[in-house]
Amino acid sequence: MPGKKKSARRKRNLLFGGIILLIAVIIFLNLQATREKAVKVSSEKVKKQDITSIISASGEVKPKKNINISALVAGRVVKIGVKEGDEVKASDFLLQIDPAYLEAQVDRYRAIINQLKAELIKVQAQYRRDKGYYDRQKALFDSALISRDQLEAARAQYEVSSASLQSINFQIKESEAGLKSALDDLKKTTYASPIDGIVTSLRVEEGEVAIVGTMNNPGTILMSIADLSVMEVEVEVDETDVINVKLGQEAKIKIDAFLDKIFKGKVTEIGSSALDKSSLAAQESRDFKVIVTLENTEQHLKPGLSASADIIVAEKKQVPAIPIAALVIRETGTKAGENPAGNNNEKKEEEGVFLIEASRAKFQPVKKGIMGGMMVEIESGLSEGQEFVSGPYSALRDLKDGTLLKVEKK
Repeated sequence: MPGKKKSARRKRNLLFGGIILLIAVIIFLNLQATREKAVKVSSEKVKKQDITSIISASGEVKPKKNINISALVAGRVVKIGVKEGDEVKASDFLLQIDPAYLEAQVDRYRAIINQLKAELIKVQAQYRRDKGYYDRQKALFDSALISRDQLEAARAQYEVSSASLQSINFQIKESEAGLKSALDDLKKTTYASPIDGIVTSLRVEEGEVAIVGTMNNPGTILMSIADLSVMEVEVEVDETDVINVKLGQEAKIKIDAFLDKIFKGKVTEIGSSALDKSSLAAQESRDFKVIVTLENTEQHLKPGLSASADIIVAEKKQVPAIPIAALVIRETGTKAGENPAGNNNEKKEEEGVFLIEASRAKFQPVKKGIMGGMMVEIESGLSEGQEFVSGPYSALRDLKDGTLLKVEKK
């Protein structure tokens, strides 16, 4: 009997122990389920550093002074005095268009003028004779020695001679103007270099016929001459960036043909209207032309070389800065009375960072300054040395005020 009682007591104790253990496990599991989970994040501290804001754009190298020499008169090219790549000085002979027709025009006008001048002598003699006759008849009429009809006849003859004299003078002036025009056209058959430079393009050969441009038909471009002593880079800057570009800003230029060299330059021209690209859809962004003049062109740069320019639009020394990736944007409700439409559920956005205080996240609105590379200046809202959440993006995206944080060491 005592053994049976002891066995029953042992079973009862085991049963109570199992129940207590089960209750303890359930309590432990419940505590584990309700325990707050910490979000793993990386952190950095606000530091002062130099920030340089840069706008990058691509384009091509062009000479600052480039002249296309077009045909000013029509005719056959009879002589070319240069070839592509030649260096020329101002007033050097370039090209000759056949002047035969214009020389004939000059001779024709000169002959007409000589003929008219000979005719002028005869008309002047007739005018003087008729004027003298009219003066004598007028004196006789005043003395009542002739009739009015005789006076009127003399006056009519005098007026005809006067008109003939004026006509011949007008014809002479017209012919002289024609001669001047023909001489000017004749002069245009010989082309000389307008500047010191290099023949960068020769588009005609001896024997070809050059034509003069009209409103709907461009004329023949005979050749191009460029002054390669001053070169520039023409780049296309997006409309969202061009508002920050100013004349005189410094730029660093890379030219594909000179990979190991960085050229320096300054912004010298900014387009006032967007480039006309008819193929662009209406919703696509527009580009503006920006000219950067190079400062060091000792290399023999050639027009048309591909280039890229980094334009320095802003620069600050030792300012508080953080990585751009650390910035987050969150929505906040507008306060009552702020919305003129009366919709108090409207949201507005504010930009800031999550500070780390007592291992918890605290959202801090900030005011941005300039951006440079992967860093952004903080004008207000943060001070040097404050610790903030720098990543990862997956954690920043869902982070909220008061979230428990577990900072991982880099």
